Amino acid sequence: MTEFTPLYIKTYEEGKFDEKIEHAYDILKNCRLCPRLCKVNRLKGKKGICNTAEPPAIADYFPHFGEEDVLVGKNGSGTIFISCCNLLCIYCQNASTSHLCEGNTTTIENFAQMMISLQNKGCHNINIVTPTHIVPQLLMALKIAIEKGLHIPLIYNTSGYELANTLSILDGIVDIYMPDFKYWDSQTAEAYSSAKDYPEITRNAIKIMHKQVGDLIIENGIAKRGLLIRHLILPNRLAGTKNIVNFIAKEISPNTYTNIMAQYKPFGLAYRFDEIARPITEEEYLEALLWAKEAGLKRLDKTCYEFLKKRGIEE
Repeated sequence: MTEFTPLYIKTYEEGKFDEKIEHAYDILKNCRLCPRLCKVNRLKGKKGICNTAEPPAIADYFPHFGEEDVLVGKNGSGTIFISCCNLLCIYCQNASTSHLCEGNTTTIENFAQMMISLQNKGCHNINIVTPTHIVPQLLMALKIAIEKGLHIPLIYNTSGYELANTLSILDGIVDIYMPDFKYWDSQTAEAYSSAKDYPEITRNAIKIMHKQVGDLIIENGIAKRGLLIRHLILPNRLAGTKNIVNFIAKEISPNTYTNIMAQYKPFGLAYRFDEIARPITEEEYLEALLWAKEAGLKRLDKTCYEFLKKRGIEE
């Protein structure tokens, strides 16, 4: 087996990094990093929906053992939580970070050092959570980290609400794309995330991500490169789970590593909406997993198969 080399190292060695950084920072002058298209000059201190100007803000960073097993391994996923968010779902379980922007602004050099620190702790990857609104700063920090010896996979842990142009900048940078696919229906996306275009945008984004990195490659139990999709079930079938798993199986790949998640709880402002003001039931979770199997998805997360086994249903 050949030794794994992150895509970002190859891009760096080919001398393409500076061009990507320049392109990304140029977008900040009239910000069009994400589908919100706020068009504010963040380099001049202006803020759009993500409530972030130029300096990145970090809420926390540490070896995370609560992610998927293929990311965690023995030493954890080196997770860096970015403050603020461009989607702002009303039921977000991390609202203090995403909505209230808890955290501290930091320098690009410190951002890079966080990556090195996590690698030195033995983490299997660098997992950037909610990175969309700080792609230029991420690229700059990554370049510094490469020059300090960073050599583990980079995970882009995103809501899925991504523009094709931004993803083109990330081509050859990101090893593992980990998008959410939250909603199939535009009315639901508008109601809970004020993003009517979310379904269309995310379908296109996931196609681009898969084209760049392919199905998830796992070596010795640890993910190295590829696409890992997360889908959080909402009560009362509101996420459109059946359509989403069919889309993944038919239009992306039946071998797409997919984590269908059952941990929805009515955080944030969800209590204001009767239809989502409760956790999901075990029956709703079972229904979703059976839809995934019927759609032909062959690589569900370990937690999905464990639940099915408890119900007497084999892989």
